[in-house]
Amino acid sequence: MIPKDKDDKLIRIYFIICDYYNELQYYCERFSNNNTPKFTDQEIMTIYLYALHHQGHTRVKHMYRFADEYLRTWFPHLGSYQAFNKRLNRLHGAFNRLVSLLLENHAPEDCLFDQSLLDSMPIITCSGKRQGKVARELTDKRYCSTKSMYYHGMKLHALGFRRIGTLPHPEQLLLTPASVNDITVYKQAWAQIENRFFFGDKIYMDKELNLSMIKNLNSEMLTPVKAVKGMNDSIKKRIKAADDLFSTAVSRVRQPIEALFSWLIQKTDIQKASLVRSLKGLLVHTYGKLAAAFIKLAF
Repeated sequence: MIPKDKDDKLIRIYFIICDYYNELQYYCERFSNNNTPKFTDQEIMTIYLYALHHQGHTRVKHMYRFADEYLRTWFPHLGSYQAFNKRLNRLHGAFNRLVSLLLENHAPEDCLFDQSLLDSMPIITCSGKRQGKVARELTDKRYCSTKSMYYHGMKLHALGFRRIGTLPHPEQLLLTPASVNDITVYKQAWAQIENRFFFGDKIYMDKELNLSMIKNLNSEMLTPVKAVKGMNDSIKKRIKAADDLFSTAVSRVRQPIEALFSWLIQKTDIQKASLVRSLKGLLVHTYGKLAAAFIKLAF
């Protein structure tokens, strides 16, 4: 048995999934005679989100064990762990779309829609000392400066609307192989957005691109000041105070995007994907945990 208040949360998550399933079904549609199983996709997604969001189980095996022991009365057609895991991996597209719907439909009212913060974080499948063999279509090797280590995996890139004094609200979340540079993602995905101030770290600064955006799109990338090679020492000393103040101001504005990643790691353990064994499993690991973190937006 589980407490009544948690019963209510389980029901609410199930209703949210059912409300969105009219669209989610097209991302996990079956073209076989078994297209209407007794144990439904909505129930699988509900178990995953509930066990992670409210019970703190970050591993699929622990989620299944919890459901088997405590949720049998709610889900009488729950089968074996192997069947549950196989069915879950087929829902990676549905979890991906669910994350998009939650973020699109439940943006807080205090979002500043003309100011965006952006950054990335690694999702690690194994350390760089080993040979990465999982999901090679989406993973490769990269050095992570914040962790001072080489790793195999991918990157989660986030563009979020600024909110004063709290975590930003993600506008877009993208996955790339670990070796893809952050500024490459910015140029390809976000540098065409009009009427926007972007706040990022030094890697996002491209002066030529920034001048073009200011002129043509009324948008601008603001980053801490990058040192210029070969600059005269007297000029450096003259502008140091102003550069330091500007860099501090930008860093304070963009710090919440780093806090958002820290919150995701603490809430879902999303950064550790060493137990994943397939591309579909890696996508469920990522999008499923993002959905579990942001499901509260619909409450």
